[in-house]
Amino acid sequence: MGDPATVAESGFDVVPTGAAIGAEIVGLDLRALDDATFAALRQAWLKHQVLLFRGQTMSDDDLVAFAQRFGPLDRAPASEYDASGSQEKSRPDIWIISNVLEDGKPIGALGADEAEWHTDMSYVDAPPMASVLYSLEIPPTGGDTSFANMVAALEALPADLRAQIEGKTLNHDSSYTSTGQLRKGADPVTDVTQAPGARHPMIRTHPESGVQSLYLGRRRNGWVVGMDVAQSEALLDALWAHCASPRFAWTHQWRTGDLLIWDNRSANHRRDAFDASARRVMHRCQIKGDVPR
Repeated sequence: MGDPATVAESGFDVVPTGAAIGAEIVGLDLRALDDATFAALRQAWLKHQVLLFRGQTMSDDDLVAFAQRFGPLDRAPASEYDASGSQEKSRPDIWIISNVLEDGKPIGALGADEAEWHTDMSYVDAPPMASVLYSLEIPPTGGDTSFANMVAALEALPADLRAQIEGKTLNHDSSYTSTGQLRKGADPVTDVTQAPGARHPMIRTHPESGVQSLYLGRRRNGWVVGMDVAQSEALLDALWAHCASPRFAWTHQWRTGDLLIWDNRSANHRRDAFDASARRVMHRCQIKGDVPR
């Protein structure tokens, strides 16, 4: 972490990561926030895009109450509630992210595999504004989460690439998860121009800050609407290679009791794989968002 920037009047410290994105908030119990403290916290979140709170002790009710301070919550993705038993131990406003099997059935979603760079649920018309992830059990190694500043990525984009995406729309495929698993009821994609999902501008304007960022969702089955497939593939490959630069990123190594909240409108994230025999249990809430503009 970088040097602390104290917000004395609100009773907490903001410690930037020293990378292109993210800050740790020190000195807060998220179960007890007054309105003034939360208002200052929200401003810190808008500035840093990702906030980390360590050492929290949160029940599911506490987690939901904190997330609801930012806005109404989405229900967890319906495709994850399936006959395998995934999410049986959850509730509609909490999504369990876990590799754990009980009686041969998963208690959560996304397993232990690597998750590619993405922003959450960009394949719906109004993707979630933010995601809140709280750690209950952590493997001894692996499973780190990285974040990328898509505002900085856009600002550093070479002029020729930016010219190619100005005014362009991207189709965000809804068929696969970020770990590459075909969603329940979806068909494999054989033609990206026919992939189901939502279409959003490739340059998005943040509705609160007015700042623009790249908005790419995830690489798999993306298609620049109206563009020849070969040209679209080449353009998206170049954009994703640019965004993957470490200069835009920060990686978080989890501890039990960590809580992260990130801005899906201006940040991408990914997860490292980990040993499938080790337990990892996280609870996630998603805050409703608006249609990207």
